[in-house]
Amino acid sequence: MKKSLISYFLPVITVFALTACGDLSREVEEKLNELNTKTESLDSLVNQEFEKVLTLDSLINSESEKVKKLDSLIDKSASRIDSISNRGSKILEKFNN
Repeated sequence: MKKSLISYFLPVITVFALTACGDLSREVEEKLNELNTKTESLDSLVNQEFEKVLTLDSLINSESEKVKKLDSLIDKSASRIDSISNRGSKILEKFNN
């Protein structure tokens, strides 16, 4: 009797176990697909933000070059103004003497 019960329940248990494993496998695959989709989305977002950083870096470098040129122009202008001022001071000294 025990043998017939075991031989009857063994296929039922096997079918149940295989069905449960199949469902579990399907759920794992769905979760992996969701994770893959989220990973791709995050990767895309990171790439977009990285492109923004590169663009900003390029803009900063460009503006830095403009500032350097402007600084050089200001230095030259200040030097010319000092030179003119010194000449004016010398001329005034000559008149005062």
